[in-house]
Amino acid sequence: MTGFSNAIPSDASYVRIEPGQFAGGTVSLPGSKSLTNRALLISSLVQGESILMNALDCDDSRHLSKALKALGVRISSEAGGPRCASKDALNFTVSGGLDGYSVKEGVYNLGNAGTATRFLTAALTVSGGNYVVDGDERMRQRPIHQLVEALRGLGAEVSCPSGCPPVEIGPRVLQGGRVNIAGNTSSQFISAVLMAAPMAREDVEVRLVGEVLSAPYLELTLRTMQDFGVRVDIHDDESDGQLVYHVDSRKWYKSREYFVEGDASTASYFFAAAALTGTTVRVEGVGKVSRQGDLRFADVLAQMGCHVKKDVDSITVTGPKEMLEGVVNNCSDMPDIVPTLAVVAAFSRGRTRLHGVPHLRFKESDRIASVASELRKLGVEVRELDDGLEINGPDGPDGFSLHGGRIDSWGDHRIAMALSLAGLLIPGVEIGDPQVVTKSYPGFFETMSGLGGRSVFYSAEGTELAVGEGES
Repeated sequence: MTGFSNAIPSDASYVRIEPGQFAGGTVSLPGSKSLTNRALLISSLVQGESILMNALDCDDSRHLSKALKALGVRISSEAGGPRCASKDALNFTVSGGLDGYSVKEGVYNLGNAGTATRFLTAALTVSGGNYVVDGDERMRQRPIHQLVEALRGLGAEVSCPSGCPPVEIGPRVLQGGRVNIAGNTSSQFISAVLMAAPMAREDVEVRLVGEVLSAPYLELTLRTMQDFGVRVDIHDDESDGQLVYHVDSRKWYKSREYFVEGDASTASYFFAAAALTGTTVRVEGVGKVSRQGDLRFADVLAQMGCHVKKDVDSITVTGPKEMLEGVVNNCSDMPDIVPTLAVVAAFSRGRTRLHGVPHLRFKESDRIASVASELRKLGVEVRELDDGLEINGPDGPDGFSLHGGRIDSWGDHRIAMALSLAGLLIPGVEIGDPQVVTKSYPGFFETMSGLGGRSVFYSAEGTELAVGEGES
């Protein structure tokens, strides 16, 4: 792969966002991170050649593709190829196999790529080898025991003594059968089991117990599996009405050409920028027929006072000239949007309550704690809830003024990108460790600058740095 087009100097310690210059415009999105990871994983289990167009080139997809290559999957990539919508998109050509991976032992470190870690853990249980899936310090704090227990319940040889990575996988492959998984756990655990299920020895039934969190992400998995030839049968358990997913082990994935639609989570930052500045942003690559739940953020912005126009392959948001209105919103179907919505709420009238997302404490950072901590540095009144955040706008009875400050990214790409939006309105907002955005959108600051949200990078000593190409 070629180097990222992120234009972040490798020695940048922080980035300062220049306020008052954002003009809006049009953004063409690279492919969805969620869909890229699902398509990569599934195509690695397909006999034959698949071509993934407009896939996202970022740290997470690189971690997964590197591990798959080490497992013997043939993967090549072409940056800027046909149908690539941006410089952060590429086309993958993937050649997998039906009998698992040809390499039968190895240790695979996936950094803090949670999706890749969970998906690969399940996929390795159909390969019949001895493997270890590990990650960085933060990944070793992120629970995975519910996935491990589900895989064991289906006959796989897998262990995880600490409840977090590293995970050890043995040669006894996924047998099949029935397993219960709590619906209020990470949807990635459920997705991981379902995507591996067609390769099990016998049929697999997954019964979800309780309300399902992040349901749109599970729907993405089911739709992607169907796109590659495996339809999952869904029915209600006759005894208690719980959802049951049945996967036929005789139905295998089929190779194909697959176009990865734009990333709705990435789109949220530009929608929010328009909302905050009273400008118009048109985002191409997602539209009213998109599968991604994070696009519901545009509907929330409409409730707050924005004008939203949805077309087949684009969404346009125009921010109001007056102050935005606070909202009460259950964010369980769009958890990745919470940091962005919290920043918008900080500039909105009244009180905003974001709830339904207790699992945010186990993301790249504890996103409930990290968002609250960093907003307070800007003068925002914010309270942590067990399952979310409560934010008071600056017009409350106590009245307060927002101001600049040095923001800690917490090693979390979504904290860095969301908090940078505050810098569009107030001076002196500095985001530490700007390279962290390469986890999901290497070109974030470059794209924002192209819309007028100028980003200036500085060294640890405070020296302004020239922007250049290069991998961070």
